[in-house]
Amino acid sequence: MELFEILSRVDHTYLKQDSTWEDIMRTADEGVLFSCASICIPPAYVAKAKDYVGEKIKVCTVTGFPNGYSTAKVKCFETEEAIKHGADEIDTVINIGDLKSKNYTKIVSDLKSIKEACQGRVLKVIIETCLLTKEEKIKMCHIVTEAGADFIKTSTGFSTSGATRDDIILFKENVGKNVKIKAAGGIKTLDDARDFIELGADRLGTSRIIQIIKKDGLKNEDNSSY
Repeated sequence: MELFEILSRVDHTYLKQDSTWEDIMRTADEGVLFSCASICIPPAYVAKAKDYVGEKIKVCTVTGFPNGYSTAKVKCFETEEAIKHGADEIDTVINIGDLKSKNYTKIVSDLKSIKEACQGRVLKVIIETCLLTKEEKIKMCHIVTEAGADFIKTSTGFSTSGATRDDIILFKENVGKNVKIKAAGGIKTLDDARDFIELGADRLGTSRIIQIIKKDGLKNEDNSSY
């Protein structure tokens, strides 16, 4: 698999609690340079980042992040604010307690309302796989499909672990044909990235891939250095 293909699927991510504007600018510059799918950044920086990158790269941000237990109304407000400020894609976290309590109808309703608030933009649904049973993961595949979201996403990167190969296989077997898969958290090497893509991931949430490329001086598709 070509390096360019991997990079084109990367949501180059910087969501650290102590992130500064300088961190976001660097993330944006790297995302553009390496032709990533998007930059995924904190909501507070969306407007400034959109002004900075223009149409050079998509801007992704998060809502209900990282714990997911905000109300649907709050997540919708966050989403509307992000869209107003220029966000192209939204990654939202489910209320995991609702899933554990089998409040499935509520989760579907919540996600439908958030999708509507996206106003046609891409919605990725983070289910935090490390906290779920296999049965709960399968159920969320069905719920995300029913709700009309665009992606199911493994992890926030803020819990006990990130994506696993088994999770991607399970997602691929259980999501609807119109739902794509995002693997996030724990993608530490180019081999990890290749494996996740080959198993069915359409996007990768990571900052490490670009760090590896910069450190090792790897080449792009026309054999020139980045």
